[in-house]
Amino acid sequence: MQTSSQSTKETNSQLTDLTKETAMQDETRTDRSFDTIADYFEKKVYGGLKGDIRLAVLRRDIFAYTAQMSKELGRPLRVLDVGAGLAQIAIELAAQGHSVVINDISANMLEKAKASAAEIDRNLDIRWYVCPYQEIEDKLAIDELQNKDSIAKNTEKTAKFDLIMSHALLEWLAEPAAIMDFCDRLLAEHGALSLCFYNPASFDYRNLIMGNFNLLDNTDYKADTKKSLTPNYPVAKEEVESWLTTHHYQTILTSGLRVFHDYAPLKRGGHNDPDAVIRMELRYSQREPYKWLGRYLHIMATR
Repeated sequence: MQTSSQSTKETNSQLTDLTKETAMQDETRTDRSFDTIADYFEKKVYGGLKGDIRLAVLRRDIFAYTAQMSKELGRPLRVLDVGAGLAQIAIELAAQGHSVVINDISANMLEKAKASAAEIDRNLDIRWYVCPYQEIEDKLAIDELQNKDSIAKNTEKTAKFDLIMSHALLEWLAEPAAIMDFCDRLLAEHGALSLCFYNPASFDYRNLIMGNFNLLDNTDYKADTKKSLTPNYPVAKEEVESWLTTHHYQTILTSGLRVFHDYAPLKRGGHNDPDAVIRMELRYSQREPYKWLGRYLHIMATR
């Protein structure tokens, strides 16, 4: 016969298990979509100098490399941009004559990107895929099987890509390391990866400068992901570098994006000249040790 005390203990145990299960469900990570805040994302990320700096560094890093690669291959490149968001770099590569596939999980983000592409040229060689990046491979295979002309022109049933870009995506994925297997399958021999990702060290450094010590002492701190664009699960550069080593990639270049702009609470002197800020950001973005202070890091690698 069960006593009252035993019954209470059993009930408390069940409640504890339920609380743990609920907590585990709350902590279950999924790939993040910005579909519901596309307008806010566009304004916050690219509505000012921060976005201009980001694009300036990426253009410098990527366009010089793709121009050389295209010259060596004697043809336009095949480019894939996964988790592309507004896809500015991918659209500009298409405008340069390359064949581009643009993907994002958010339909609203890609609608904005399509509008931007149409303003440049409605006949750009771009294919659009609204889906998780994990579904692109199958969708590409189906599309190319249905296009007999494409099959006739390519020696492979599914042509691979000369450049795969993943910009500000890793920190929003439930399983960021899995993207490396995806890239292994879709990247052409001697192709290049362009990985741009949030730098968690910059979060600590900026809050040290701002005196937000209570936040840094709070080991349970999590940003409100419904409103904030600060990721709660950023990937450190050491981890990304270990992935590249494991998958036999060689790093071509590394750059920091916004290596000083975000750390200057007092805007004085040259800080009031946007062109001067971009010029200095570009100058120091590849210099030691400054590049490692970037709010975002950009790594290009090949195999």
